[in-house]
Amino acid sequence: MNSDLTAPAIRRRLICMVYEAMLLFGIVFVSDFLFDVITQSRHALALRHARQFWLFLVIGAYFVFCWSRSGQTLAMQTWRIKATDLDGGKLPVVKAIVRYCLAWMWFLPAMGLVYQLNLKEWKMAGVVLVGMLAWAYTARLSKDGQFLHDRLAKTRLIHIPSENELKAQSEA
Repeated sequence: MNSDLTAPAIRRRLICMVYEAMLLFGIVFVSDFLFDVITQSRHALALRHARQFWLFLVIGAYFVFCWSRSGQTLAMQTWRIKATDLDGGKLPVVKAIVRYCLAWMWFLPAMGLVYQLNLKEWKMAGVVLVGMLAWAYTARLSKDGQFLHDRLAKTRLIHIPSENELKAQSEA
């Protein structure tokens, strides 16, 4: 493993995720509109499972395309974060797909608990938030600072130094 591939700070990764969620809103909005047009759906709950599967595929296509092409989504470019394989190389499509599926573990365990306990409103939001914080904490348990889904997918997030950081390193 290449030793100069440092993980970005957890705070930067979480802020990048918030920015990514805002960008995904547009993708989900357009994709959902296309689903409604194609299926002639007039009610949001009509074909609910098909709609969820469609959005899962569309969001997955976005992430897999970006990660396997350049290693970065638009939000990751902004925050200078890149998804790579363990050696810092380009992510193959298969690893990008595995990483996408495992990244859902940020939400799925807590969502399963919400469903089993039939939680609503603030209790539901609290359980999901605690689940996300617990998953974020997995980076603290790793010696290289990677989230659990990255370790399982054999991928890593790396920090891309800015021009100022590169200049300071070369002067030192």
